[in-house]
Amino acid sequence: MTEVLIAALPLLLLLAALLLGHYPGCDAIVRLSERIATPRRRASSSARCRRPLPPRSFAASGGLLIAFGLAQRPPPLAP
Repeated sequence: MTEVLIAALPLLLLLAALLLGHYPGCDAIVRLSERIATPRRRASSSARCRRPLPPRSFAASGGLLIAFGLAQRPPPLAP
């Protein structure tokens, strides 16, 4: 009998807190949402060191190259 009460004690405490209007974890959720909602300050563009971007290549490569190689026209239909 005592084992059942010990096992059910956390559930009973949580139920009692909810019935009294206290929501456990509510403060943590509010703090987390405030942290996410605040805009982060970004460094100015002159302060950041940006590497030059490599030139864009418009040639097919990888899977696209294989797809172009396999994409052949079928033979024309016989009249």
